[in-house]
Amino acid sequence: MRTAYSVETVRAAERELMARLPEGALMQRAAAGLAAVCAGLLTRRRGRVYGARVALLVGPGDNGGDALYAGARLARRGAGVTAVPMDPERLHAGGLAALRAAGGRLAQAVPDRPDLVVDGLLGIGGRGGLRPAAAALAGQIPQGVPVVAVDLPSGIDADTGEVAGPAVTADVTVTFGAYKPGLLIDPGASAAGAVHLVDIGLQLPAPEAEALQHADVARLLPVPTASSDKYRRGVVGILAGSAQYPGAAVLAVAGALRGGAGAVRYAGPAAEAVLARYPETLIGRGRVQAWVAGPGLGEGRAGEVAELLAQDVPVLVDADGLRGLDAGLLRARTAPTLLTPHAGEAAALLGVPRESVEAGRLAAARALAERYGAAVLLKGSTTLVASGRAASGGGRPVRVNPTGTSWLATAGSGDVLSGLAGSLLAAGLSGADAGAVAAYLHGLAGRLVAGAGAPVLAHEVAEALPAAWRDVRTP
Repeated sequence: MRTAYSVETVRAAERELMARLPEGALMQRAAAGLAAVCAGLLTRRRGRVYGARVALLVGPGDNGGDALYAGARLARRGAGVTAVPMDPERLHAGGLAALRAAGGRLAQAVPDRPDLVVDGLLGIGGRGGLRPAAAALAGQIPQGVPVVAVDLPSGIDADTGEVAGPAVTADVTVTFGAYKPGLLIDPGASAAGAVHLVDIGLQLPAPEAEALQHADVARLLPVPTASSDKYRRGVVGILAGSAQYPGAAVLAVAGALRGGAGAVRYAGPAAEAVLARYPETLIGRGRVQAWVAGPGLGEGRAGEVAELLAQDVPVLVDADGLRGLDAGLLRARTAPTLLTPHAGEAAALLGVPRESVEAGRLAAARALAERYGAAVLLKGSTTLVASGRAASGGGRPVRVNPTGTSWLATAGSGDVLSGLAGSLLAAGLSGADAGAVAAYLHGLAGRLVAGAGAPVLAHEVAEALPAAWRDVRTP
């Protein structure tokens, strides 16, 4: 599992470690890791470090010092290293001395045709995008030249991934000690490129965010035993579809059938379409261990959703089911509730503009979980899962889904995800676990279908879920 920590937590751990180390030792660890990644990148592109042209964009903080010391290491291996300071009067003195001693030089502008640019303008404490002086330097980065960011791309909010102004887009980010949430959550994650973690010896408490990996998901997947039958494995009910959107019912059932429950019960007006595609489906209301309510319901069916929410079983609410939700009703529930909005639906639930949700996804997921007392799966370029009333103020960390592909932005994809997550709820997973595992498998299935990059259909994603499941369970 990858874990991410806030700026405040990382800095406290750094202060504690620096108190036990010789002065400058922590920066040297960071610089050594940064230089190693840069050297590896240059070797892969050019065959060697010797003779490479490296430009350092250097700010006045510790990130600038990291860049200067790393540049000195590259210069000692024969690279031509040029440091371009944001403020020549505020350079890290030790780093500058090391660079000059190794043969590096200062310049007022990025040299022509560098082989690599290192972004050391701002550190993890930067907020609000790049200021004019930093933005002017970032604007000098030549097109097509690989950029390595120091700790995180300058202009990205390390705690949230928000980009509130101009920012650097990196091909590679070398981060020190711990992942920061902004490296895992869009739009910051998209600007970070490939992220390399350099261990500098920090001792860290519980994380603010985490990203599951195959082994974590495998431990959560329901697996039948010799004594299992379809009812012990769980029955999931699907309230979805309408005369206008019968396909939503078919796709939600498709996801549910491949989600680990023993049976799927469909209650809605699209029974004929569902049975034609999936004759395994039970039709009509009856005993279930979880409900999925909302995909393709259309207008005027809020009462049916409220009726399900009044039952003492887990309920997933998606799409049309999210309209007019009663926060008091949800907070009074004792059984798990999982809400699965996209950014527009989340904005309506919070009463804020959609743009604010898209710019601050982490805050939006936490706010929704807190307001409605439910686990929340916020869909989007980075899917987040927040854990109910404990999502803020010391509860479980927000989970960041690391799988997926932009090709999953297609009609019906969310219906498949809802059915899958609902089936996991029926199999006994908590709301947060069901959401996180479903998002992981759904994203992995989307990648399998898209391959090297091709359009996908929602029903193809459902059909690829068994392959994704097997992939996760294969050591």
